[in-house]
Amino acid sequence: MIAVIGAGAMGEVFVAGLLRSGIEPGRLVISEKREERAQEVSRLHGVRAVSLAEAARESATILLLVKPQDIPGVVDEMAPLISDGTVVISLAAGVRLAVLESRLPRAAVVRAMPNTQALVDLGITAISPGESCSPQQADYVESLLSAVGPVVRVPEDLQDAVTATSGSGPAYVFRLVEAMVAGAIELGVDPDVAHQLVTQTVLGAATMAARPGADPAALRAQVTSPGGTTAAALAVFDAGDLMGLVADAMRAARDRGRELGA
Repeated sequence: MIAVIGAGAMGEVFVAGLLRSGIEPGRLVISEKREERAQEVSRLHGVRAVSLAEAARESATILLLVKPQDIPGVVDEMAPLISDGTVVISLAAGVRLAVLESRLPRAAVVRAMPNTQALVDLGITAISPGESCSPQQADYVESLLSAVGPVVRVPEDLQDAVTATSGSGPAYVFRLVEAMVAGAIELGVDPDVAHQLVTQTVLGAATMAARPGADPAALRAQVTSPGGTTAAALAVFDAGDLMGLVADAMRAARDRGRELGA
C-alpha cells in the first residue's frame, strides 16, 4: 500500500499522478486532518481516506506532504506503527534527513523537493536518499515520483539550493509574466491579448531552452540584433543588474530554507 499523508493541492497532484502512472486506486490511501478535504479527494479519485495511524500500519511506502512545522508530530505518531524498511518520502521544505531518520529509525527515508508544475505534469523533483535507503529503494522512489515529471538526485546539502531554484522558481517566472503583461498593457495592448502574447512567448522560449544541448545565452544572442529593439530592452536589464538581482533572490530563498530546517 502507498499512503499520501496530507491531501492539500500538492498531495492531490501526487495522488492523481500516481493513479495515471498505473497504480490501482485500491493500492493508494490518503490521510488528511481536514475531514471535508479528505472526503473530497477520496470522492474525486476513488481512493480510501484513513487515519494517520491506519496509513502508517498498512503502507510500505509513505509520502509526507504536510507543512514542515507539522512533520515532528506526524512522524512521531507514525514511528511506532510502521514496519521495518517502510519507505518514507518527505516532501516538506527544509526538513533534514537527520531529523527524519532520528525519528523514524525503522524506515528508509528519502528527502524530496517537487514544484508546482507537477499540477500540469511538467514538474521536476529532486531527491536525496538517506543513509537508511538502499540503492534499490532509491531507484524505486525515483520511478514512483516520476509520475509527475522528471526526477534528479542531488546531495542533501544542495536541497536548499534546489528549493531556491526549482521549488521557488515558478514564482520567479510568474512575477516576470506579471511584469511583462503589465508592461504590454501600459503600451496599449488589450489585457487579454497581452496575457496571450506573454504566456505563449514564455512557453515557447522555455520549450526551446529545454531542448538537449540548448544554450540560453546563444538563444538570447540569436534574438538580439545589434542596435535593435531587443538589445535596447536588454540594456535596461543590464543597467539594473538583473543577473545580480536574481542571484541575490535565489540566495535569500536558499538561506530561508536553511532557517526553516534549523
